[in-house]
Amino acid sequence: MAGNSQRKGAVRKSAKKGPQVGSGGQRRKGLEGRGPTPKATERTGHPAARRANREAKGAASRPQRRTGTRASSEIVAGRNSVLEALRTHVPASTLYVASRIESDDRVREAIALASEQGVALLEAPRGELDRLTDGAVHQGLALQVPPYEYAHPDDLLGAQLPGIPLIVALDGITDPRNLGAIIRSVGAFGGHGVVVPARRSAGMTAAAWKTSAGAAARIQVAQATNLTQTLKDYRKAGCFVIGLDADGDVELPGLELADQPLVVVIGSEGKGLSRLVRETCDQIVSIPMAGVTESLNAGIAGAVTLYEIARARRG
Repeated sequence: MAGNSQRKGAVRKSAKKGPQVGSGGQRRKGLEGRGPTPKATERTGHPAARRANREAKGAASRPQRRTGTRASSEIVAGRNSVLEALRTHVPASTLYVASRIESDDRVREAIALASEQGVALLEAPRGELDRLTDGAVHQGLALQVPPYEYAHPDDLLGAQLPGIPLIVALDGITDPRNLGAIIRSVGAFGGHGVVVPARRSAGMTAAAWKTSAGAAARIQVAQATNLTQTLKDYRKAGCFVIGLDADGDVELPGLELADQPLVVVIGSEGKGLSRLVRETCDQIVSIPMAGVTESLNAGIAGAVTLYEIARARRG
């Protein structure tokens, strides 16, 4: 009797036994997974991904907020402060001007100086200036100062300046205006540079730049990770290290080391030199004063000492 094999389109199965043509692994590959499901923010076209892209673009276009660390940029706020910074050529990257600002002579001069010095001008809403200055009184002007690039302490010995090496190191001085005043004195009396510790010390802020009255553009400031070790390295390089203190072994006018390569260490007005730094010094020098209870701040003490060393070297 004719079977179904006689129907149109039917295929007779072979009765032969043996290996059959396989799938070639296609079925196994089809069963393999495609890995974990991507996050919503990583899927192209997903609302969460579009939202993340918008936030990333917005963060990239906004200026960085001041953090107070030496590694971040600094913001100078206020018309007088911004104008004074530009007049003293404080290195700046951007001048932010509030939208619809009521212009006066200070604003016009600040914009003109920024243009002359190649500082970028950026108009910003007042809300953005409030955020940028952490709520400080900015009066519609804010100046962004990039981080200062410190030299290495070894670079000061190789500074291309005439005369016997003369370096000033600061120990525990936290007022940037004192730092600026010392930089100015170093430039005036033939010094080769200033060393500041990386921690618990004043840094090269806009206030230090302004107080230096332009000397910071010529005098290198180096940063020491360990001030005591840096002083020891200077001693190995042939320098004498002297520290300023009211209870010194030698008075400044009788300093016999003035004509030698010198590192002058200035401590804070209150605490003076730290113990380890004091022990590293070759001599402790005091500035004679008429009043027993009188004291000098770090900037003035540095200026008096550097003047006396310069006078002794000329004599």
